Amino acid sequence: MEKAVERQKILLRHLNPISSTNSSLNHEPSLFSLVNCASEVSPMAAFGDDIVIVAAYRTAICKARRGGFKDTLPDDLLASVLKAVVERTSLDPSEVGDIVVGTVIAPGSQRAMECRVAAYFAGFPDTVPVRTVNRQCSSGLQAVADVAASIRAGYYDIGIGAGVESMSTDHIPGGGFHASNPRAQDFPKARDCLLPMGITSENVAERFGVTREEQDMAAVESHKRAAAAITSGKLKDEIIPVATKIVDPETKAEKAIVVSVDDGVRPNSNLADLAKLKTVFKQNGSTTAGNASQISDGAGAVLLMKRSLAMKKGLPILGVFRSFAVTGVDPSVMGIGPAVAIPAATKLAGLNVSDIDLFEINEAFASQYVYCCKKLELDMEKVNVNGGAIAIGHPLGATGARCVATLLHEMKRRGKDCRFGVISMCIGTGMGAAAVFERGDSVDNLSNARVANGDDH
Repeated sequence: MEKAVERQKILLRHLNPISSTNSSLNHEPSLFSLVNCASEVSPMAAFGDDIVIVAAYRTAICKARRGGFKDTLPDDLLASVLKAVVERTSLDPSEVGDIVVGTVIAPGSQRAMECRVAAYFAGFPDTVPVRTVNRQCSSGLQAVADVAASIRAGYYDIGIGAGVESMSTDHIPGGGFHASNPRAQDFPKARDCLLPMGITSENVAERFGVTREEQDMAAVESHKRAAAAITSGKLKDEIIPVATKIVDPETKAEKAIVVSVDDGVRPNSNLADLAKLKTVFKQNGSTTAGNASQISDGAGAVLLMKRSLAMKKGLPILGVFRSFAVTGVDPSVMGIGPAVAIPAATKLAGLNVSDIDLFEINEAFASQYVYCCKKLELDMEKVNVNGGAIAIGHPLGATGARCVATLLHEMKRRGKDCRFGVISMCIGTGMGAAAVFERGDSVDNLSNARVANGDDH
């Protein structure tokens, strides 16, 4: 009961903040006065300031340099999902206040230009601005969080948080970073920021006792779940088919194709085969190509606005953006980030980790994924139920947006038994990010209201 009351207090503080004119009062209004205040207005007014997601789509995720998008340019990838979120909601593109795109590897000014080009490809007018954001592997989620914060601040009413990465086009050899400043070697933590990601994976496994078998088992499970999701057809709700081309590397002949299925999934993955793989980063280590995320190409986009505006437009509400947190950790074990970020984000939402019904945790490496799940004592039947990055792939800047689409569509399918969801990932140089979402029809019976025109489908 106490937990429920505290949750209600936090929610009502969001809904009924004390006005600046009453800032001189030295007492907090009681829960009952806030409840009474909220009950005197319509449900629409009470929950109207919620930041909601009305659409979230992604491309298929394809193997870099070998998969279906190996010859598809990043601006074409991004354009496909930007176009989808406005076309499938019948939104006038000119109403969008900003497009924020998470992207990691490409040079910043080059990718910023490509994202602007993608917006034109998708039919957006001159008046809609575009910018990029780079917080490593959390960039797509950071883009969504930035848009949510901007809408809440009143900078604009409607925004798109997106992500794109073409690791066929851009790739960091060895998965590490390079510093031109020799002083970095004199600062242990700065030096650790330059470690190849695979070495940080080995550090996590060694420091926290994650075995090779545990990592390989996590990889097998990821492929098993991803294959089952593909076979069931459930991922069609979130994936936008992309018409593109593939070029024969020998003849250079072009072939028109439509890509609509994640192509890195190995349904027959098994422990015996994985055990044969050599370690990649450390002799006698445990990180292999089979228990680490795949390098991939893909894009995703998420359309956000206030609940009141979504209801006015008659748009179904897929989810509610409840909280976001980024935390710093030791860069030598950067993969532990979700174990710190998830409790921080749930606390901001007035929840405990045990209140969360579904998790999407990026499987950068099986070592850190296994550690984080064990550290947080998560029920594995609630985590990455449709597979994760080991099977699907990890297009760095797009992963956060991909996870939003995957999480919210799965929460919608599960209905009333799945109210809260979390997305989280580790971040190179030592950070973790996490966000809490609520299923769109959880707050009140007006969440999925339509305009008063008889449209109930």
